[in-house]
Amino acid sequence: MKTFSLKILASDRVFYDGRCKMVILPAEDGELGVMANHGDMVAALDVGELRIQKEDDTWERALIGKGVMQDINNRMTVLTEFAEYPEEIDAKRAQEAKERAQEQLRQKQSIQEYHHSKASLARALARLKESSKYPPTGY
Repeated sequence: MKTFSLKILASDRVFYDGRCKMVILPAEDGELGVMANHGDMVAALDVGELRIQKEDDTWERALIGKGVMQDINNRMTVLTEFAEYPEEIDAKRAQEAKERAQEQLRQKQSIQEYHHSKASLARALARLKESSKYPPTGY
């Protein structure tokens, strides 16, 4: 199977930079799978799980935030608010963030504050969902 270049840029770091066989992204209207030699495209991304099939056929999973993906000439670039591996997620912190966001949504807010609270809640819920799939291992 052919490979293509993938670069994932989160707001705070270069999350991934390498070659892969396939990427499955959380698009705004459902999951989007891309393989080598796919037609050029741009897509809006939503908060959710991203899966990368690496050259050795192993799969890497991550949680990403809202963003955008561009695929041109077998070079895909993903720009996202955040990107985290499941083992980087602190479930307790995510639960606290969820509770804070839910409380903020119950308060009277400006439109901007409302959208910020909704985004915080979506991120916390995605983190909790992702962390429940991969419980921490004992040491």
